[in-house]
Amino acid sequence: MQLAANQAALVLHASEDGEISVDVVEGEENSLAASLCHAIATKFLTDEEFQADLQNMLDEQQGRVIE
Repeated sequence: MQLAANQAALVLHASEDGEISVDVVEGEENSLAASLCHAIATKFLTDEEFQADLQNMLDEQQGRVIE
């Protein structure tokens, strides 16, 4: 993936068993975009409340809200 210097992207990988891994692709190291992507990736991997919020969003999109 080729990015401009002011761009960065989160790349999510989903395994068959539902495990998610996150990579950050940076156009330029230490840019604002790269820093934000790293912060989001860290939150995604370490914040259980954020993970639960995301799961609830996915469940709602699929029409199966779990309480």
